[in-house]
Amino acid sequence: MTQGHVVDLHRPKIEYFDLAESTNTDPKGFVRPVERYHVEPWGLYMARTADHPEFHYLESWLLPRLSLRATIFHFHPAHDRDQDYYLDIGDFGRTGAHTWKSVDHYLDIVVRTGREAVLLDVDELLAAHAAGYLSLPEAQRAIQAATTAIDGIAAHGYDFEAWLRSQDITISWR
Repeated sequence: MTQGHVVDLHRPKIEYFDLAESTNTDPKGFVRPVERYHVEPWGLYMARTADHPEFHYLESWLLPRLSLRATIFHFHPAHDRDQDYYLDIGDFGRTGAHTWKSVDHYLDIVVRTGREAVLLDVDELLAAHAAGYLSLPEAQRAIQAATTAIDGIAAHGYDFEAWLRSQDITISWR
């Protein structure tokens, strides 16, 4: 933790994905319309508009076996970021025939294709565990998932999608 940095301590962020209703309920409880859902045996794709000040559209793949949510944010020009993929670590999966749920486990990875994969928010994970928001096994699974992803991405020349293909997962975006 860097000096002067204050951790935003919060319970794990939970989202719901309702394919039948074409909605996504965000961690604050706002129900957002979804333009497109697509299900594969290994994951769920979602694309929707956003009313966020920094980005106007987002696309995500929930990849339960890898404990990842991969997102491409479509930023407004004034807020563009040097990142190709933003990976959340957590528990992702089906909760019913037409519903999915995500539980964020604090760790994130920013992937810059061909250059690097940067692990973020270790301080948040440790603070959440210390506060009892994340059990030791959950924290360990998050660390393992993050290190597996970083190792795999690095081994494929920092190409996230190439690593996924090595895992028999082929994703596509809008």
